[in-house]
Amino acid sequence: MTTQTSSALQLLGRVLMVIIFLLSGWNKFTGHEAAVGYIAKNGIPMPEMAYWVAVAVELLGSLAILIGFQMRAASLVVVLYCLATALMVHYHPDDRGQMVHFLKNVCMAGGFLQLVAVGAGGWSVDALFSRRG
Repeated sequence: MTTQTSSALQLLGRVLMVIIFLLSGWNKFTGHEAAVGYIAKNGIPMPEMAYWVAVAVELLGSLAILIGFQMRAASLVVVLYCLATALMVHYHPDDRGQMVHFLKNVCMAGGFLQLVAVGAGGWSVDALFSRRG
């Protein structure tokens, strides 16, 4: 596989991985009351603060990953977020639908952990800075 093909696939992978977070983060941001209510309903402490953490991780974290900026750090934050939300929101062994969401979050954490391991690839802000540095 050529370097160009590999870089293109890495970029496409990043795009596909962050779509869910960009949409979810935007929905949270534009639906403040509903999002805070959902967070509170799930028993998460300090729902207002949790809301802002979720919006920041989902929007800023996914944008950083999308453009490949501080990729390993941003991806690690998203790994922790995926695992936390899996455990705090979706772990309900008696509810098959919630367990699908639980496993989806665990799976996404695994994918983002791969980004921690391999970095952003050639078509990224990180690669641009490393070439100039």
